[in-house]
Amino acid sequence: MQEHKKKPLIVLTGPTAVGKTKLSLMLAGALGGEIISADSMQVYRGMDIGTAKIAAAEMGDIPHHLIDILSPREEFNIVRFQKLAKEAMEGIYERGKLPILVGGTGFYIQSVTREIDFSESEADGSLREELLAFAKEYGARALHGRLAAVDPGAAAQIHENNIKRTIRALEYHAQTGGRISEHNEEQAGHTSPYELYYFVLTAPRDVLYENIDRRVDAMIAAGLLDEVKRLREEGMTRGMVSMQGLGYKELFEYLDGETTLQDAIGKIKRDTRHFAKRQLTWFKREKQVIWINKEEFQYDEGRILSAILGFLPKSGEKRNAGDT
Repeated sequence: MQEHKKKPLIVLTGPTAVGKTKLSLMLAGALGGEIISADSMQVYRGMDIGTAKIAAAEMGDIPHHLIDILSPREEFNIVRFQKLAKEAMEGIYERGKLPILVGGTGFYIQSVTREIDFSESEADGSLREELLAFAKEYGARALHGRLAAVDPGAAAQIHENNIKRTIRALEYHAQTGGRISEHNEEQAGHTSPYELYYFVLTAPRDVLYENIDRRVDAMIAAGLLDEVKRLREEGMTRGMVSMQGLGYKELFEYLDGETTLQDAIGKIKRDTRHFAKRQLTWFKREKQVIWINKEEFQYDEGRILSAILGFLPKSGEKRNAGDT
């Protein structure tokens, strides 16, 4: 019956520095869509340069959601993202518009496209504090080693520097006795509740890495160090979730006298390249994905947009998502 037809959801993702932002604006404009940011750092106010956040002036008349909604002092996690993203989507559908999920955080995207149930029990504050204290005293690698001992699958998927996700996986094991890697795999196998159009932008690795290096240089030239200094002066500390973002943690190390500025910048570039590689690995595991290799279109944004629209029903026309 018509009333049970799945609602459409467009995903535009890909590795960092591949060029998602510009294309997302073009796509939203062509479809009458609204953009939901699937980024774990762009939610924070005052963190603009290091997150490559779109400026308000660049948004034009395209509504954007989940950008600049939290203080860097607040913790943001996948459960909170899923809740806020679904709330934003409900409003977009009610307005008869199309939601376009844009960003490079694959697990966040999957939490929506597969409607993952995290079965999160009441957080054990004492356990989280114990794990944070352990990481502070013995380091992220030692904390990651504890995860590897109880959930090798999760340890293989989570970078050792991602303290937030490591702690979440250890919490899940402590709360349920199970492995979060197995839980997530089972959840990811669910059929999407949406009429899903999942596009992954990509480019040859050498091109992508050159883009990353140029972006980091541009961020430094635009004042990323001053941005980190200001956050530090405002009371942000290295242990905060917000300060674990690429570019922020490395410059905190420089400001704390642990490395030179040149080495910190080199580390940002290296770690961002590693991050892009992990992103691509993640997307290759996803189902229902449509790969868009920019090289095949000579990097022409107009041609890429036309190709994407060609996969959509009523391509090139603004459609009413509320009529489903």
